[in-house]
Amino acid sequence: MIDLIPSPESVMQILEKTGAYRKGHFVYPSGKHASHYFQMPLAFRYYDNSRVLSVGLSRKFRMDKTISSRLPKVSIISPSPGGIPVAFAVREALGAEQIYWAEIENGKRQFRQYLKDSDIHPCIIVDDLIRTGKAIEETVELVKEIGAEVIGYGAIVKFEDAPKEIEGIKIQSLAEFDSNFYDSTEAWKSAEGSDAAEETVRY
Repeated sequence: MIDLIPSPESVMQILEKTGAYRKGHFVYPSGKHASHYFQMPLAFRYYDNSRVLSVGLSRKFRMDKTISSRLPKVSIISPSPGGIPVAFAVREALGAEQIYWAEIENGKRQFRQYLKDSDIHPCIIVDDLIRTGKAIEETVELVKEIGAEVIGYGAIVKFEDAPKEIEGIKIQSLAEFDSNFYDSTEAWKSAEGSDAAEETVRY
């Protein structure tokens, strides 16, 4: 029988093979330096990869009776448009009835206005990558504002520094990543022992 939940090693192999995870010397908009860079949508360009990753994450949700007992009347929510491919893939794997996503407008995360008048099912908030948990936490507040209930959280990859749970609910992930950031080129070179050329990237 095929293991429906891929190992963390298999997940990272998929991400590296597709260019969704790269190694090198990267400078982020914050000015921080790191040896890693994720562009998760690159992995979801390919249906087979999308299916492996989304089915794996959905199986973790199905193992939670609080969630499985609510299906199919569940809403899958992404904190931003970048997480939409994951949200759609997880929705399909779970057979959930609804999908929504938040957007940032004028520097503030928000739902489209029509959601205020919608009948929102209990929510699972999913993203491709959780760095700090801020986007998830902001989305939780939006869900509360429209009077809906959050029953699960998940991502393909979660940084180890991110919260392990929110309001008592565990954040599910297929892989955890130990992220190290440095304040300067010198600090990065000293820690990593490399002279790799810098590449400026976006989040």
